[in-house]
Amino acid sequence: MNRNVMLTCAVTGAGDTTAKNPNVPVTPQAIAESAIAAAKAGASIAHVHVRDPETAAHSHRTEYFREIVDRVRDSDTDVVLNFTAGGGGDLFPELTGAEGEARQIRAAAGSDLQTPSERHAPIGELLPEICTLDCGSLNFGDMVYLNSADWLREHARLVREAGVKPELECFDLGHVWFARQLIEEGLIDGDPLFQLCLGIPWGAEAETRTMLTMRDRLPANAQWAAFGIGRMQMPMVAQAVLLGGHVRVGLEDNLYLSKGVKADNAGLVEKAAGIIEALGARVMSPAETREQLNLRTPGGQ
Repeated sequence: MNRNVMLTCAVTGAGDTTAKNPNVPVTPQAIAESAIAAAKAGASIAHVHVRDPETAAHSHRTEYFREIVDRVRDSDTDVVLNFTAGGGGDLFPELTGAEGEARQIRAAAGSDLQTPSERHAPIGELLPEICTLDCGSLNFGDMVYLNSADWLREHARLVREAGVKPELECFDLGHVWFARQLIEEGLIDGDPLFQLCLGIPWGAEAETRTMLTMRDRLPANAQWAAFGIGRMQMPMVAQAVLLGGHVRVGLEDNLYLSKGVKADNAGLVEKAAGIIEALGARVMSPAETREQLNLRTPGGQ
């Protein structure tokens, strides 16, 4: 069991969720305010995506990330910032032509593909304390999420050169295998930080045996956290703590506080913190989190 728990809040994500819950923040100001509220509720880390303020669709624009950083840092609330670097791999493959004819594959509407350097641009410019590094491809619902081995090696190299701590996001067991390969190749500095992402169709299931199997394949010096999506969010909080890990909640992964009750990020953090404390553990402060993960100071100094 883990007695000292880092609690991440994933405040908005990139999914089409804003129509389902009006508490999902969209503008940089709203995302920053939600991260601050989550921190005041007890979150150690805020995991940040950005959205187009007009359409609410996912975005990669550095200026949106910069506004969030400025607003959070100008507040009187401390929180570790973890930026996504996982956008730009979304492919909706579509076959052209009628069945039985010569057909071709093309990227259908909704596809969003970036090079590793394009994905890294906000990270390299703003130098957050942590950024994500998704460790493989998978069928992600109805789309294909593309992360080829060579792309990931290039991306890992860019993150290492920037001095930012990579969070190795693993959506299936093979992703853990490849993350270990990146470590063996010297592309990940220090003790690695893993995030086990459970319950996303069609990756690793959100259940105890899957979490345990993935945990048991991690390097001995790894720090790790896990999350489940939807109704499995809070059960996976408890399970991760009991198996020695850290936790993540937030509106990126789950829109409801309980059945039929729409959540906000602060409420999800408070509920997760209550579970952690009921198990006899405690939530770590941002300062303790920085020390445990050996993070650079905010702003990259």
